[in-house]
Amino acid sequence: MKRPFTSWTVGAPYYLPLLLAAGILIAVGGAMLKPGVVFLLLGLFALNFFRDPPRRIPTEPGAVVSPADGVVTAIEDMAETEHYVGPCRRVSIFLNVFNVHINRCPADAGVVDIRYKKGKYLNAMNPESSRVNESNAIWLDSVHGPMTVRQVSGAIARRIVCMTTPGECLVRGEKFGMIKFGSRTELYLPPGTEVCVRVGEKVRGGSTTVARAR
Repeated sequence: MKRPFTSWTVGAPYYLPLLLAAGILIAVGGAMLKPGVVFLLLGLFALNFFRDPPRRIPTEPGAVVSPADGVVTAIEDMAETEHYVGPCRRVSIFLNVFNVHINRCPADAGVVDIRYKKGKYLNAMNPESSRVNESNAIWLDSVHGPMTVRQVSGAIARRIVCMTTPGECLVRGEKFGMIKFGSRTELYLPPGTEVCVRVGEKVRGGSTTVARAR
């Protein structure tokens, strides 16, 4: 992307005021000490949520990396979907509030289109959330064929951040956005793609190989 993405910048309006208020209240002391500790804990929680740890990106040819941290909740072969042209394989990943919420590109690819859709805010563990929740689909023309990364809001998450635009080129593991708080990320792959993870397995965005292109 033209500008490197980091969640530290996105999260600053959340954690900085809390930590600043905590510092002032704790410095005052007395009756303000307990509220200061509460603000400190909230600020540390927000700081932890918006963390942006470095990741080691796999270099082997054909590797398709996870677009998000979390737990794999479903691996499905789909005959048709509005998020992909023709049959595909979908890998769904659930992110809780303690996961890193940055989204990454699964392979070297050009951004073909970005399709945002308003919707509800069901719990992201609910399979119905994929159909009805607020979402943002990034259509990619990758070196391994068409792919789509779909950001889906959850019950707590109410804002999807996507910093890439159509026409840009992304590399494998590159950060392009995030979903604030609990959410779901879906990866749509060409049919027949070898998926390397299992339902229930924990994955790390950018570093876990979730599939291998044939």
